[in-house]
Amino acid sequence: MKLIPRVLLFILINFSILYVGSLLMGEGASSNWYKNLSKAPWTPMGWVFGFAWTFLMTCFAIYLAKLSVLVNSSKLISIVLIQYFLNLIWNFIFFNKQEIILGLIDIILLTIVVVFIFIKNISIMNKYSLLILPYILWLLIATSLNLYIAIYN
Repeated sequence: MKLIPRVLLFILINFSILYVGSLLMGEGASSNWYKNLSKAPWTPMGWVFGFAWTFLMTCFAIYLAKLSVLVNSSKLISIVLIQYFLNLIWNFIFFNKQEIILGLIDIILLTIVVVFIFIKNISIMNKYSLLILPYILWLLIATSLNLYIAIYN
């Protein structure tokens, strides 16, 4: 399978995960619970999240498409599936169940998994590794936002 069809496949998967995650988050950021939380001063405006996730998941789709051309292993598939699961359930845990600490644990684990994918494959991905760095950076920011809420609420 050539790269472009794989990119499209991973875009479909990535955005499907985001969509299902949004369905599981209840009222999300518009809920009274979230609005009344003490949030970090560096919390981005609401529209930034939609833009960021669109950009990140597009870059991640290209990264995964290239990686899937170079590596074909059940271990890789397993770790990517774990990444998808952790990404999917954070919205449910944090917004729907309002479990701040469990949400923090989830996002820390998600960050570790994505960093693991990056480190494990940097030698074969070369310049394509740059495509996963924005995702890692965003996860670090999101973790700091979740940690702030855990500490101050």
